[in-house]
Amino acid sequence: MSNPLLVGVYQPGTSLLHRLPVGAKLGGLGVLSLTIVAVRDARAAVVFLAVAVALALVGRIGLRMLARTTRSVLLIAVIAGAVQWWVSGPAKAVETLLDLVSLALAAIAVSATTPVNAILDSLVRWISPLRRIGVDPDRVAMTIGLAVQALPGTVALALETRDAARARGLGRHPRAYLTPFVIRVVARAHETGDALAARGVGDD
Repeated sequence: MSNPLLVGVYQPGTSLLHRLPVGAKLGGLGVLSLTIVAVRDARAAVVFLAVAVALALVGRIGLRMLARTTRSVLLIAVIAGAVQWWVSGPAKAVETLLDLVSLALAAIAVSATTPVNAILDSLVRWISPLRRIGVDPDRVAMTIGLAVQALPGTVALALETRDAARARGLGRHPRAYLTPFVIRVVARAHETGDALAARGVGDD
C-alpha cells in the first residue's frame, strides 16, 4: 500500500520484534510514547531517537519503508520545530523535532512487525471481560478495523480531490477542495453502512 500513513505497512519477517507478543509490543510502545512526551529535555530526545532507530533496526525495516512512512511526519516535525525555535529557542526546537521523529519511528516499528488482525484479536481478548457490562468485544474490534481500513481510502480521496481542484485552477480556494472532499467522504460512509446492513451487521 503506497500511502504515507502507518496503516497497512506490515512486513512479514522473523526478527525479534516480529516474534514478540502483541501485548508486549503495544505496551512497550505506550510506555515509550508516554516517556517521550513526559521528559522534556533535548539530551533525552537524542536517547529516545536512538532507541527508536534501534527498534527499526531490530525489526529489519527497510529504508524505503521508513522514508515512505515518515515523509508526512517529518514535514510536520520540521514545521513544529521551526515554530518552537521562534517561540522558545533552538534547544526546544531540536527536542520537538527529535521527539516527533522518535514517536513516528517507534510506531512504524510496531506497525511493520505486527499484523492488524493480530492487534484486533488481542483487543478482543483484552476487553472480553467487559461483556458482563454489555460491551461486545467483536463489535468494538470490527469498528476499529473499519476505521483502520477507512484511513487509506480517506487519504486517497483527499489527494484525488486536491489534484482535481488544482487541475481546474482552484488549488488556492479551500472551499473548492473541502466541499467535494466532505461530500465524497460522507458518500463513502453511506456506502459502507449500506454494505454492512445488507450483510446483517449491526442487527440485534
